[in-house]
Amino acid sequence: MTIKKKSLTLLGAAALSLSMTGCSVFDWLIYKPDIPQGNYMETQQVEKLRVEMTKEQVEYILGRPVLRDSFSDDTWYYVYHYKSGRDASIIHKELIIHFDNDLLTKVVGDYDLAEDFSTPLDQSRLPDAPSIEAELETEITAENTEEPLIPEQRPEAKPLIEEDDPESQAQKKFE
Repeated sequence: MTIKKKSLTLLGAAALSLSMTGCSVFDWLIYKPDIPQGNYMETQQVEKLRVEMTKEQVEYILGRPVLRDSFSDDTWYYVYHYKSGRDASIIHKELIIHFDNDLLTKVVGDYDLAEDFSTPLDQSRLPDAPSIEAELETEITAENTEEPLIPEQRPEAKPLIEEDDPESQAQKKFE
């Protein structure tokens, strides 16, 4: 082989190997979108769940499940899968909810439940909210002590713009 053919073959092999690895070398330049799938849930949403909630209440808090068990409608699956486009990291979370007679009985999954999950909703109370009677009493005492608000008035009763007599203006228009 001549030197020309050898150099041409070597150059062709180098070009071929560069073109094969070219995609992985410049991979960081290519935009890849993030891919979220399923039900994204915040921990605050899951912490609102209480035992003996109805299916409608659970659906109101968490939204519709990704999957309902085909053979019994008493198991709901909430699945969230997220793949980052930049570094291809994957986040996968599941929440499985079990019902008995249309009432929530058990929750299993990757989310932490609230401490008072086992307290039914009708037996729980709001955290230290003032009573309605106490609010009304404070409003009544506040109304009695405050001065009524009077809108601001101009000190002078004189008009800001002096106008001619309207009858003389009408005569000027027709003249």
